[in-house]
Amino acid sequence: MDDYPLLNLFWTMLWFFLWVMWFFLLFKIITDIFRDHSLHGWGKAGWLILVLLVPFIGVFIYVIARGRSMHERDAKQIKENEAAFRSYVQQAAGSGGGGSADELSKLSALKDKGDISQEEFDRAKARILA
Repeated sequence: MDDYPLLNLFWTMLWFFLWVMWFFLLFKIITDIFRDHSLHGWGKAGWLILVLLVPFIGVFIYVIARGRSMHERDAKQIKENEAAFRSYVQQAAGSGGGGSADELSKLSALKDKGDISQEEFDRAKARILA
């Protein structure tokens, strides 16, 4: 360890960090290429070839040309995922958002209209509250 000074260790760590950041940016761009629905087959193939064959220049050109729209596609994807998650949770939790209170109010309305009797109302109410 005597012939590997501390400054060289920091220099190596810096290069390793930049290398990891480079691959992160490259994978982010590749996923953005395939996520973009406005870009069709040949456009996707062209960007992918440019980014993979001439990586440094290709990535910098992509970031300059399409960097702003990358953020917009990310935000759109996040909103779509959030909406899908919310609809899944609502579907899994039940059809209505109110739960038992909503069902009790519907039962009460049916009883008030005279569609169900007091006994039927009491049985349905006990089933909902159980």
